[in-house]
Amino acid sequence: MNKLAAIISSLSLLLLSQSAFSQRALPEGPGKALVENVCSSCHSTATIMRSAGYSTAAEWNRVFSTMIALSDAQANTVANYLAEHFPEDTSRRPNLIAGDVEIEIIEWTVPTLGQRSRDPVEAPDGSIWWTGMWASLAGRLDPDTGKMEEYRLPSTSRPHTIVPDVEGNIWYTGNSNATIGMLDPKTGLVTEYKTRARDPHSATFHPNGNLYFTAQGAAVLGRLNPANGDLIEVDTEPRPYGIQVGPDGTVWVAYNGTNKIGALNPDTMEVRYYEVPDTRSRIRRLGLDSEGMVWFGNSTMGKIGRLDPATGEIRQWDSPSGPSSHPYALAVIDDVIWYNESGMRPDALVRFNPRSESFQSWAIPSGVGIVRNVWVTEAGNLLIHQSSSNRVGLVKIN
Repeated sequence: MNKLAAIISSLSLLLLSQSAFSQRALPEGPGKALVENVCSSCHSTATIMRSAGYSTAAEWNRVFSTMIALSDAQANTVANYLAEHFPEDTSRRPNLIAGDVEIEIIEWTVPTLGQRSRDPVEAPDGSIWWTGMWASLAGRLDPDTGKMEEYRLPSTSRPHTIVPDVEGNIWYTGNSNATIGMLDPKTGLVTEYKTRARDPHSATFHPNGNLYFTAQGAAVLGRLNPANGDLIEVDTEPRPYGIQVGPDGTVWVAYNGTNKIGALNPDTMEVRYYEVPDTRSRIRRLGLDSEGMVWFGNSTMGKIGRLDPATGEIRQWDSPSGPSSHPYALAVIDDVIWYNESGMRPDALVRFNPRSESFQSWAIPSGVGIVRNVWVTEAGNLLIHQSSSNRVGLVKIN
């Protein structure tokens, strides 16, 4: 068998195995048909079978009630069925590390259920915004009063990430309709810019005023000038993901399809690549400290790492919950690293102090939806979310 045939055969077997898994029948029992009906309206039943589960009906009810509204009778039937057949997988509990830092986590459930709220940001007026990807909307939260309102975006946009500009406009990546969009909160009007890349993913503003973005599936990096609408897109390594601007203006890119981190020149759009040890390494998010060091989560290896751009040296540390912890979202606050272990249930928030090389971690209260991105507020706190359970959150760091 030649190499191409072998690859095709392997892919075919993988697709067949995935298809067989997704089509596996739920266990027999009272409530099976109801679960198949209400749960598969948004996702396949394979999602339930892959979950970490819960040991009580009340815990299952708490989770799915943020996804879909059911009558009390149906909710009780679904919860009892799930608790009986899908109890907690205790092997996925995080290894929580005690420490001296105190935090307070406040969470809000967003109005439209099943929207997959994600990527919260802080606007210049102090309001918190999020994107409801599956419902094609952007939401605004007043953290002082808890009041929330939602803005409808083009129905095909399915926005992945939002970022505010200095005037308070909310920019989003239209992951399903190949656009970069701008919402004017004062009028509710939306302006769209069409991209060559089919799936704009994450974005960040640069001090030069331009918006830089990644397109994961298309393997493209882009730059949009909001002043005149000029858009430049360049091809790059597979699956560019997170994107951040360093203190010197370099645009740093995480790659989820190869073991690399990219340094994008904001003017020429040329990329210099740094290889992370082990070809299995995959990076989703990264952040910069005050000295320009690039911090990242190595999702597939269960590590966090630091790249010194001047020397190319990379150091990595094992995350507290081990190789299957899947570090995901990441931010740097006062040169301390904050990230989450997305492979654990509950989802764990981790603090790493580079000076002492010490960890501290906490269980996120809702803990089931996966934090996929975070944002540092002007006050030095952290915005988080739980996409599966439709929550946005504020971590107050004392």
